[in-house]
Amino acid sequence: MFRSLTTLVRKWRASRNAGHQLDALLAIANADAPYAERSEWLIELAHWIRRKGTVQPVASDSGDPNAAPRDETRPKSEHTRLRYLFRVLDRNPEWKANVAGILQATLHESDSISLLCDAGMPVQSGFFGAIFERLQASLIPPAPNQRNLSALVTLMFPEETDAGWIESLPLDVLAQLRALLEFDVAGSGKHKPVALSGDLLTALHSLICQISSTGLSQTVRSRLDDEDSRMPLDKQPFYRLTRAMLAVEAANAAVDEGREEELQLLHEVNYLRVLLDECRAAVDRVFAHLYRNGVSVDIVFQVERMRMRILRAEHLLDAWMADDNLHEGARLAAELVNANQASQSVAHLFRSNFALLARKMVETSADVGEHYIARDRREYLTMLRMAAGGGLVTVVTVCVKFWITGVHLQSMIEGLFAGINYAASFTLMHFLHFTLATKQPAMTAPTIARELDGAGTPQGLEAFVSSVIALIRTQSAAIFGNVMLVVPFCLLIQILFHTVLHTDLISPEKAHHTLQSFSLLGPTPFYAALTGVLLWSSSLVAGWADNWFVLHRVGDALAYNRRLRMTLGAAGAAKLAKFCRSNISGVVGNVGLGLMLGLVPSILTAFAFSFEVRHVTLSSGSIAIAAGVLGTGILRTGEFWWAVAGAGSMAILNVAVSFALAFYMAVRSRSLRPTAVRSLIGAVRNAVLRNPLQLVWPVKAAGESVGGLKTD
Repeated sequence: MFRSLTTLVRKWRASRNAGHQLDALLAIANADAPYAERSEWLIELAHWIRRKGTVQPVASDSGDPNAAPRDETRPKSEHTRLRYLFRVLDRNPEWKANVAGILQATLHESDSISLLCDAGMPVQSGFFGAIFERLQASLIPPAPNQRNLSALVTLMFPEETDAGWIESLPLDVLAQLRALLEFDVAGSGKHKPVALSGDLLTALHSLICQISSTGLSQTVRSRLDDEDSRMPLDKQPFYRLTRAMLAVEAANAAVDEGREEELQLLHEVNYLRVLLDECRAAVDRVFAHLYRNGVSVDIVFQVERMRMRILRAEHLLDAWMADDNLHEGARLAAELVNANQASQSVAHLFRSNFALLARKMVETSADVGEHYIARDRREYLTMLRMAAGGGLVTVVTVCVKFWITGVHLQSMIEGLFAGINYAASFTLMHFLHFTLATKQPAMTAPTIARELDGAGTPQGLEAFVSSVIALIRTQSAAIFGNVMLVVPFCLLIQILFHTVLHTDLISPEKAHHTLQSFSLLGPTPFYAALTGVLLWSSSLVAGWADNWFVLHRVGDALAYNRRLRMTLGAAGAAKLAKFCRSNISGVVGNVGLGLMLGLVPSILTAFAFSFEVRHVTLSSGSIAIAAGVLGTGILRTGEFWWAVAGAGSMAILNVAVSFALAFYMAVRSRSLRPTAVRSLIGAVRNAVLRNPLQLVWPVKAAGESVGGLKTD
């Protein structure tokens, strides 16, 4: 057989005619060959179906008068090639008997459960373990002698386009394929016709048991809502699921034996469908509990796999009940091929895990940033005051930063001290209820992501657009409030130092270098964009800290800690727990942002490329001090105004990049299609064009129309 296949490959290379290729392949078909050789033959047949080239069939070498005559058919798809294959088989009964025998024997001898139940189901809960498993599968493909239908499907249909043409197979081709599976090979009974309904029922039973087992585990039961948790165990859908499956099998056996009519079977199947729907709803409630009370990757993995099994069980049940509907079988086959490819794709693993990570971070960060959005004039003015306070704190931060750089420490040590300076400044702002410009987009985009769920309705779209515009407007208030205080006060401090102490905060040479480094003509836009990435990363750190605190119930541990209760009293311990819960994400996020702004530039400069932090508030203070050192004459130079333009680019890029990354994560968490995303962006653009003033000032009070949209 190996020599025959080798000879066949040589013939294929020598001839581009698809008719010759098929004739050579069918001529060596042997239904009595070992399993491995039959698998290799089916793999070559699948490759022929996808190969390109003309079909110019020739008469069989066997001299069969029924052999296919020559024609000039030029197939344009796999469907045309399959039609041609069946036509050749109809004209060559011996070939048809061998092909039918190969299909029937291979399907009988291979394990179909591996494909029907396990294809596409995640095995490794760890991300890196899953990557290693898939890389290994891509480097070491399954052996064709492995009696596993999933392995055979992997080798036969390795292309991403295979699922598409399988699902769209025409009815006549599906009917011929089914006839081939049911073909009586020479009436010998050696190769029995394939009855797929039995395999579907067995696979469905296996999936139902797995769903029930996971649903009844402590991991899931402990995260059901109060109504579900109070329900007796024997009343829960996961418990009743196995009994319902047994009832379906019993009714099916009774119908086969003629003891009952199909009406009873239909009743049991409908009851099983209802229980699957209830299990799906319970899974959704478990996810809602997780996102409210902390997300664990291992728990999410188990629950997500259970949800995928519920969906697969529904598809198997549909295919089993629609046994005469050939299109339903084609849809199931396409889904299995697609799922089998996804389970071995590293790219699919990255996409799916990023979507899961996105939803986790979005949900756990949403509450953190809600109070950063100013939706009316009162909240807008409040944000302006908070930003003004942040500008005052930043004045000290800028002065300390110049002192640290003036000491000329080693780069990494200087970065550490700068990070501590930033972290202390940002944490002080947090406890004083001040705010830092450009930080809000990374924290508030997750809040907007929650409104994506209703963006499919006119009211939901209005709410989404209103929130985005409110965020942009809030950001303009934050930038203006920061800069309005940091510029004059930094300038005032420099004047006081020069007048009272007869010295400057920085030397004139350092002042010129500062202005030149902030120039729009230099790398400032690139640095500002990278700073936006760090601002976005801080929201991930804050979300992770909030999730960790809630998941491990640290608040309850503090509130009921025996020593704390003896020291502070029960009320004091509860207040401490509430204080920690309210501030954990803010403190960790601000400390993380400060350390990143200080250390990341030093690390990147040492190991990759030159990078400096370009934050609009910090840079505006630095420009003010440099201008104070150089005097009013600097206002007549291009050096100063290019630095001012650079600060303007920082304001835009800090906000745009951090918001774009956060918004992309929010979109990925909801798995929105590109067309839906474009429609959302278009709705925001249209609202802005109708009333641009609302980007910088709330032109109407809350509850009134803003830019053609009603605000909350």
